[in-house]
Amino acid sequence: MKSPVTVLIVDDHRLFREGLSALLSTDDRIRVVGQGGDGNEAVALARSLSPDVVLLDIEMPGPDVATTLGCLAKAVPRSRIVILTMHTQPGLVGRLVELGASGYLIKDLEIEELIAAVVSVGRDKHDFVTLRIPRHIVRQVADGPEGAGLSPRETEILTLVAQAKSNAQIGSALFITEGTVKRHLSNVFRKLDAVSRLDAVQKGIEQGHISRSARIR
Repeated sequence: MKSPVTVLIVDDHRLFREGLSALLSTDDRIRVVGQGGDGNEAVALARSLSPDVVLLDIEMPGPDVATTLGCLAKAVPRSRIVILTMHTQPGLVGRLVELGASGYLIKDLEIEELIAAVVSVGRDKHDFVTLRIPRHIVRQVADGPEGAGLSPRETEILTLVAQAKSNAQIGSALFITEGTVKRHLSNVFRKLDAVSRLDAVQKGIEQGHISRSARIR
């Protein structure tokens, strides 16, 4: 008989992760070895426990998800990272898969589907990605960079927007015209499906384009 797939659950909602742990533990192919509540705990626990699979939420205290993924890849390169979230933005899916996530699952899936995905990812010896997202999101991810990611200049501008800089101040800081700033911001809004500067910053953080620390307090 094969050894059970060892799993680390990381989510800042204690009741959710404890409930998830109990549900996963009903299957003898899975053994939950730990639980964490933020990105820093995820890395520390993963380094200590070396789980086959890390089930990782996106919105948690501490480092943003892109930073956490990078740290996990260095700390436990043999562990598979599976994102478990409610967010389905194509840019976010594409970016996290590109950063090394082996799975991207939406939280409304059935427990049987989650168990099957965890076992599959944990035992997979090949570089495949397991997705459980709406079909139209898959199409948008596959379509490429149009709307999926921000250019380096757009990322620079969004970072300055997060610091409450005006278009004129951003133009001055980057040595570009205010009109150019507006054109870049228009692209940012379109790519992130944002309706305001605040919305763009929030989505930029959620999708890992800019760090949470970029935002002024």
